[in-house]
Amino acid sequence: MKLNYDRKSKDPTYFIQMGIRNGKKTTTKNVARIGKHSELLKITDDPLAYAKEQVRKYNEEYKKENKVSLEIKVDFAEKIKATNAISSNSTLFNIGYFFLQQFYHELEIGSFFQSATADMKNEFDPNLVNRFLTCSRILHPDSKLGTYQNLSSYYEQPEFGYVHILRTMDILQEHYEEYISHLYHASCKIVKRDTSVCFYDCSNYYFEIESDDEDYVDEITGETIKGLRKYGPSKEHRPNPIVEMGLFMDKDGIPLSMCITSGSDNEQTTAVPLEKQLTKMLDGKKFIYCADAGLGSLNIRNFNAMGGRAFIVTQSIKKLSAILQQAVFNDTGYRLLSTDEPATIQDMKTFDKYMPGNKDLYNDRIYKIIPADKAFDLGLYEEKICKNGSVRRIRSKAVVPQKIIVSFSRKMMEYQRYIRSRQIERAKKLLKNLDPETYKKGPHDVTRFIKRTSSTKSGETVTDKYALDLAAIEAEEKYDGFYAVATNLDDPAKDILEVSANRYKIEDCFRVMKTNFSARPVFHQKRERIIAHFMICYTALLIYRLMEKKLDLYGTHFTVDSII
Repeated sequence: MKLNYDRKSKDPTYFIQMGIRNGKKTTTKNVARIGKHSELLKITDDPLAYAKEQVRKYNEEYKKENKVSLEIKVDFAEKIKATNAISSNSTLFNIGYFFLQQFYHELEIGSFFQSATADMKNEFDPNLVNRFLTCSRILHPDSKLGTYQNLSSYYEQPEFGYVHILRTMDILQEHYEEYISHLYHASCKIVKRDTSVCFYDCSNYYFEIESDDEDYVDEITGETIKGLRKYGPSKEHRPNPIVEMGLFMDKDGIPLSMCITSGSDNEQTTAVPLEKQLTKMLDGKKFIYCADAGLGSLNIRNFNAMGGRAFIVTQSIKKLSAILQQAVFNDTGYRLLSTDEPATIQDMKTFDKYMPGNKDLYNDRIYKIIPADKAFDLGLYEEKICKNGSVRRIRSKAVVPQKIIVSFSRKMMEYQRYIRSRQIERAKKLLKNLDPETYKKGPHDVTRFIKRTSSTKSGETVTDKYALDLAAIEAEEKYDGFYAVATNLDDPAKDILEVSANRYKIEDCFRVMKTNFSARPVFHQKRERIIAHFMICYTALLIYRLMEKKLDLYGTHFTVDSII
């Protein structure tokens, strides 16, 4: 800072002046006015000396106070653009997909497309398109358009149009069964597939649309084809149309086959048709069908009681007949799962779990085998076609040779009661400010513990009172710690329960597809493209599971996020 004034003026004005440099150019700027010479004479005899002293003080204050602070926010995940061109969105390229690509090539998908398009004159490579759609589904899940716009981030810089993506999806759907079968047979060359147990489950995928698909009639065959996107039951309670995916996986959690059906279809009707395709794909090889209670209807059990197959399905104890429930709660015939020594439910509920010698017992379970090959009521239903063509569900009797293995775990009992106690506390808070107009009781919500009693006097309006339903709480506690499976196997109970415990792997398959691969929501409209979308997701899941299996064989295990 320096003093600036007009030396030729008789009454100059004194300013504090700052010098500014911009590259090679310099300029000045007055940053403060000290005053005119005539004005300063009123407070000092020497205005020039006074002005110089003000400049000196200003410089000292400037050095102390005028410290420049610079705050920069940096997003290290953001790609730095070299230019505005699409091809220069980043100066760095992804080469990590080479690992995924290695499995893709080992699956010989290129030879599949070569065979599938032998009679077609394509101006593009559908295998190239499918390869990057699959890798992108794992690394950068996005819409097909988003995937197309992100192609420049890959090392190879693939060149194909968005319309080629849609055409490739059409080719995939046209060869649906051949593609799924090819993936299985090719994967057997990469790792040894253990199909001794085949796990099956269903899950729903929602669409961001306001209305479902209408049914339509095929103009050639006259067949009524049901719309794919339909309203149906959803665990998330979303008010959106959905489609249903049925998925088979092997004992190691690697997918075997899949199907896509209408969202309003009963999931039990999907199991047998897909299992017939699976049996054909496995060349009639025997396997054990394993599923939860919702996919263990009488028809499914009957189908898996022949052809050398067997079944292990979860059995709801609450739905058993009174005779079978009496056998479950009868405290005789139980044995420890680890040693097969006699035990009782009462002993399991009352032993001191804090004693050092009871640690193994606390982690153990007891079990009982109950024959159910007679015409017992298992709480199952079968569909009966009436004369007018309508379908009616009727209760069915167990006619297949089977048995029920019931187990009891003290640890599971305490866990279920802890969860229920939290739910009861929520129900109590709900009762304090319960609005009768909005109250709606749900079978699985905390409101199942709230009961309503109505009372009235002659000629008066009805009065509703709400309170905790202690009877419902007590009835539910009766089943705490119990778990049951139905099977037609004669294997040891420990082995059967161990197989059933691995059902969590198929739930994990759906979790990976939905969470890590963002398979939902789906933005396609055409039936063919919707099915092809899930075929790409299925391929991505298969490649990921094969990579995970190879890592496990080398004694290393990582989470999904870590591998990606």
